[in-house]
Amino acid sequence: MYTLIIKDAFSSAHFLNGHDGKCRELHGHTWKIEIRVVHDQLDRIGMVADFSYLKRELTALINDLDHRCLNDLVVFKTTNPTSENIAQYIFDEYMKKVAPLRVSQVRVWESDSASVIYRP
Repeated sequence: MYTLIIKDAFSSAHFLNGHDGKCRELHGHTWKIEIRVVHDQLDRIGMVADFSYLKRELTALINDLDHRCLNDLVVFKTTNPTSENIAQYIFDEYMKKVAPLRVSQVRVWESDSASVIYRP
């Protein structure tokens, strides 16, 4: 089994409805994203996938999140844009883009010392 890892980042704002602390107020993060793609076979030239393809698809996905208030996006109208929900959203959308490759996990950092990993 091969695991390919790509990383990117985007900046956005959000607030968490129902939160008892400061996160209920509008604030921002520079979110760091790490995606792991797995596959058990190599193509005819010895690659699982071209890193430039994987990075391009991730960049296209997070461009829709970059410099936005995440609460304004349709996907987060009824769901808080927590790190956990952002990780699941990125996982689900990225899987659609790179199928038949399989995404094994998405890691989202909201700061240098706090991150979440989503795996189904």
